[in-house]
Amino acid sequence: MTTLTTGNGPRVLKNSGLDADRVPFDSLPVIDLAPIFGADLDAKAKLAADLRRACTEVGFFYIKNHGVPQTVIDGAFDTAARYFAQPDEAKMDIHVAKSRNNRGYAAMLEENTDPTARGDLHESWDMALEVPADDPDVLAGKVLYGPNQWPVGDAAFKDSVEAYYAEMIKLSHNLLHAFALSLELEERHFDAMVDKPLATLRLLHYPPQFGEIDEKQIGIGAHSDYECFTILAQGGGIEALQVLNSDGDWVAAPPLPGHFVVNVGDQMARWTNDLFASTVHRAINRSGNERYSIPFFFGPNYDAMIEPLESCVDAEHPAKYKPISSGDYVNGRFAETLAHYDPSKELPAE
Repeated sequence: MTTLTTGNGPRVLKNSGLDADRVPFDSLPVIDLAPIFGADLDAKAKLAADLRRACTEVGFFYIKNHGVPQTVIDGAFDTAARYFAQPDEAKMDIHVAKSRNNRGYAAMLEENTDPTARGDLHESWDMALEVPADDPDVLAGKVLYGPNQWPVGDAAFKDSVEAYYAEMIKLSHNLLHAFALSLELEERHFDAMVDKPLATLRLLHYPPQFGEIDEKQIGIGAHSDYECFTILAQGGGIEALQVLNSDGDWVAAPPLPGHFVVNVGDQMARWTNDLFASTVHRAINRSGNERYSIPFFFGPNYDAMIEPLESCVDAEHPAKYKPISSGDYVNGRFAETLAHYDPSKELPAE
């Protein structure tokens, strides 16, 4: 057995090697999101029930009929492939070391999501909500807010990624409405907490791994996500994502055309007092090809308090977690997993 440290405490993992169990793709739930865009209350009730079952039994599911144009998705993947194909020195021009709030490029092995491992075999580019440097929240030291770093002289990159980000914001608000209904709350219960969300978009590039693979150095090590939920697009039909099921076995989560993968994050698990499962997962690219993925991590506003909802606490299920702000929680997790993350640092001179 292996114990993995996460933001919500230790998790016990079986030493089950690198291979995921092969299961039919519908072993992971597929949620039809279409009802959340309409007014049919019966259809919304069924969606809420399906989502609740997926979140309590698995914590990980596909969504279809999500409303995001395929052209926007394809454009973002084309942009990612073009960006990562640049020479390293060009990418390093906007390295995250030049940002206090984790925006920009990070090279191979600069992230280590599994504290027992030796670094993740991927490179990344991160952006979040565009907040100007003179914004009151930035001036107040809320370090996860701030401006993004963009490749110089590449307007097409910025246009493509911002278009994708805007679609993810819209989708996340609708998905959060479905989550509220699944928790027997009013549909817009969370809206006031997400008008300035801590929402991060990542472009990820995983080179292929060949031959014998060290389980302590893979594409991205075993971890749970920090925010409320993650919406993942997997590019090129390449299978790499694996999910830890309730028996402690790794289950493959292959890409499905027209679908996103969604998983519950630590903040939603805290809100629901662990009723909804924050699922441990990892990625290993043994396809022989370059792999690109685009995760979107959606969390509430910096000052939103993350504490168990009253509806998820009773005499048999006392609150497991003390209240913590969204910003403080994510800051703590970044400090533990990102070698470059130090909001107090002096930025290098231009």
